[in-house]
Amino acid sequence: MSQRTRRAAIRRPARPEPVDDTALVASFPPQVGADCRVLVLGTVPSLKSLEMRQSYAHPQNLFWPFMGVLFDAGPELPYAERIARLHAAGVGIWDVLKHCERPGSLDSSILVASEVPNDIPALLETHPTIEAIALNGAKAQQVFARRIGPAITPERLDRIALLALPSTSPANASIPKDEKLERWRGLLRWATPSGRLPVPRRNRVSSDR
Repeated sequence: MSQRTRRAAIRRPARPEPVDDTALVASFPPQVGADCRVLVLGTVPSLKSLEMRQSYAHPQNLFWPFMGVLFDAGPELPYAERIARLHAAGVGIWDVLKHCERPGSLDSSILVASEVPNDIPALLETHPTIEAIALNGAKAQQVFARRIGPAITPERLDRIALLALPSTSPANASIPKDEKLERWRGLLRWATPSGRLPVPRRNRVSSDR
């Protein structure tokens, strides 16, 4: 066997095809009651949330523990009951993005060019009781400012308080849990927890800081 034939007989492993792990991620429908007064907007569901078909389903996400402290809607309750308790308190939840491309679950991995916002302006028109929007994390705040705020009429936007809240995601570990919760208590100004008196209204605010 010639040297050339021997080389041809040795099979080299084929190079693996590049893997595209960028997935198209879509949000859930809005979970907003008829008397919603404060709308909490996340970015888009995590992989765990998509798997469970529940918003904020990652066990280390602080959203539901915070809702337990504020509105007795903690993670120990069935999901449907948690949502019902939020609605009773005037709290609704949705996401700023209708869908986007995102490898994994991190907001920082969202491809900006793929962002398609939810129709928040239309939701506000059908729910005139909404007086405040709480933006869960920096990415939600950025998307709202870039893609949603400009689409809301100035008259309607002027009647809404925007709360820039720290992300409840486990990826946001730079702020202590107690500090996060203290800032999330700002929801109490607009929502009425079951069995508690409403917090008196003061001046309109633009963030929790």
